Amino acid sequence: MEDKTVITWDLSDLFSGIDDPRIDETYRNGIDRAKEFSSKYRGNIDVPDLSARTLSEALSEYESLMQDVDKPLNYASLLFAADTSNPKYGAFVQDMTERRTEIAISLMFFELELMAIPEAKIAEIATDATLGRYRHYLWALRLFRDYRLSEAEERILEEKANTGSRAFSRLFEETVSNIPFKMEMEGKTETLTLPQVLALLRNNDREVRKAAAASLTEGLVSNGRTLTFIFNTLIQDKATEDRLRDYSYPEESRHLSNELDRKTVEVVVDTAVGAYDIVQRYYRLKKAILGYDKLTHYDRYSPIFAVEDKISFSRGKEIVLNAFDQFHEEFGNAARPFFENRWIDAEVRPGKRGGAFCSYVTADLHPYVFVNYLDRMDDVMTLGHELGHGVHSYLARPQGYLNFASVLPLAELASTFGEMLVFQSLIENTGLEGKLSMYAEKIESLFATIFRQAAMYRFEQRIHGIRREKGELTTEQYSENWQDVHQAMFGDTLELGDEHKYWWMYVSHFVGSPFYVYAYTFGELLVMSLYAMYEKRGREFAEEYLTLLKAGGSMTPADLLGRIGVDIHDPGFWKGGMEVLGQFIDQFEALYEEWKGAHKS
Repeated sequence: MEDKTVITWDLSDLFSGIDDPRIDETYRNGIDRAKEFSSKYRGNIDVPDLSARTLSEALSEYESLMQDVDKPLNYASLLFAADTSNPKYGAFVQDMTERRTEIAISLMFFELELMAIPEAKIAEIATDATLGRYRHYLWALRLFRDYRLSEAEERILEEKANTGSRAFSRLFEETVSNIPFKMEMEGKTETLTLPQVLALLRNNDREVRKAAAASLTEGLVSNGRTLTFIFNTLIQDKATEDRLRDYSYPEESRHLSNELDRKTVEVVVDTAVGAYDIVQRYYRLKKAILGYDKLTHYDRYSPIFAVEDKISFSRGKEIVLNAFDQFHEEFGNAARPFFENRWIDAEVRPGKRGGAFCSYVTADLHPYVFVNYLDRMDDVMTLGHELGHGVHSYLARPQGYLNFASVLPLAELASTFGEMLVFQSLIENTGLEGKLSMYAEKIESLFATIFRQAAMYRFEQRIHGIRREKGELTTEQYSENWQDVHQAMFGDTLELGDEHKYWWMYVSHFVGSPFYVYAYTFGELLVMSLYAMYEKRGREFAEEYLTLLKAGGSMTPADLLGRIGVDIHDPGFWKGGMEVLGQFIDQFEALYEEWKGAHKS
């Protein structure tokens, strides 16, 4: 029976539409409150007699104001993601961004004064109980103390970003989301969206995968000049701002926002790059299973057995909720409202942005989940992944708006753990051939999250370095560097053909969130080790994990994970996560030997 489940989201908890009068009201009130806030606190924060009580009251007022004025832009961004082809939504995003900037500029003095407070003064008042809720926020904000500019300079950068980096990011989304990917299917030329053509790279039929790879490449290359220009512009924009702020290397601002030191990040990425032999071990076996002379880029995610069954959204919902319930009833109960209240948009349609994400929105409301659901097992995993984010932010809301969102590596911990719960739940009730297929798909997903993201991080490091040292890159320079870092993963076990070298063009993280990608490697390796802890300790670990999620962004990653016995600075810990991944390959090999034994003639 056809699945009739409604899988478009209901955003009415934010606003009823782009003409909702509450949007103008929110901004008018926000401007008035910002003026009042400025009159009350400007020049009264970075002062010798600042009291903990004054600072606490200011932070509370600031938090409430920011939470309210961020809602219209959140709403606009969600509408635009769901339909980038609608010019009204594009204009609405721009309008909300500009109006939000007006308020941000009037409040800019506050964070600058917070950063300017002398260390001795902060140390004196930070221990006061009235500041307990905001202690970590202050510490994290002041990490950027040495990189701030004057208020006048900061105002210029903020306002110019609307016609600079933010405008180019919007252009990227509109361009990629609206490329018509043409493909011959059953004697007819079909026009596909990006999620649809990417899904066909996992098709059972090798010729379909080959045609999908060609269609993807053709669509991207036809927009290559525009996309190359966007990349060059945004990379240089970042280089300019980094120079003005005196950052010493391109990744520094990302590391600070993630509350991680450079050495720890490089240990994590080096651990992944140093374990490429795990990838090659798996693909040698996959090649033997498929019986191909060689594997190429369109075989990377090929099923090892023909998979015909589709998993409807309603069935996917059931699978995810059952997995979450088995872990802990509170985990499952936190996920249910996403389905019951339509906080999920899963329908695939023209103009909808590709990929998946969870928008935390604000602490007094709830998150929204965005996926492109195509009835595949991989889509069930993605649903579990994004709902891991959703449960994390949902549980952390009591921390308040300034503290409920965790840094990216811990956010990716929650999502990848959710995905692992779904996988383990499914594998328990699957036959031998199904287990083999699921293990293959899960291993390839782990590779994409750990190794591919590490390769993409190395790609970003290269292109930012080249742009700063030698000027604009050509399309071919981007492509050659992309191909080089990815081919290193596979060695001689899989050949990335010339088509693959252009696939950097659709990766939105490079555009909107430079150096974001290592958070996936961090989160997945962390999950490998933590899931092993869960298997040993069961309910006790589940309780500790929920406590970790509820803390949101109120502690550093090192301190928060230290509470459950994890030392993120220890290279041995990350190698331990890689050993757990190696055990996945062991299990896959054992299942394959069992399958071969059962199918001997």
